[in-house]
Amino acid sequence: MGKVYPELDERLREFIARQSVFFVATAPCLTSDGEGGHINLSPKGYRDTFAVLGPRSVAYLDLTGSGAETIAHLRQNGQITIMFCSFDHATKILRLYGTGAVVLPGDARWHKLAEHFPRTARGVPAGAERSIIVVDIHRIADSCGYAVPVMELTEERDVLDRWAEKKSADDLEAYRAEKNALSIDGLPALGATELSNTPG
Repeated sequence: MGKVYPELDERLREFIARQSVFFVATAPCLTSDGEGGHINLSPKGYRDTFAVLGPRSVAYLDLTGSGAETIAHLRQNGQITIMFCSFDHATKILRLYGTGAVVLPGDARWHKLAEHFPRTARGVPAGAERSIIVVDIHRIADSCGYAVPVMELTEERDVLDRWAEKKSADDLEAYRAEKNALSIDGLPALGATELSNTPG
């Protein structure tokens, strides 16, 4: 039986901390009545990239990828859902519904938010990090997850980190300018000016 929670209590925070993957869903509104565009659903890995900021606030470290749908959608309408799904013997799915904001490395909020993530504790992006997504939650709900399989995590992939380590700051900026400027529906995501606006 699903339940709606007023806030992220200690039990829910512990559940979130145990998960090795979470999923992020967003969608664009391309018409005046809120229709059109491609819904985006992205899996996110690395346990050190998600942080609970408060009872109804979370953030995650957005790493460089071949697209920037989440960023584009948040900039357009702000709507986002984050899902955690247990793959061990305790069945549970947790969804966080909220409004998201994109914080770039040059933003005044970056340094304080970066303290929540070990890989950016120095306050400066180490490589793959391109933004921090901050979510104000308006609904917290769980469901059973009875049909989700039991799976065992063998290891985290380090492919993205190794890829980024081989790139210079200029290489990463050029990649993001080419791949992350627009969503697949043509909505603005990361612009060239923003991509170069990083702390020195």
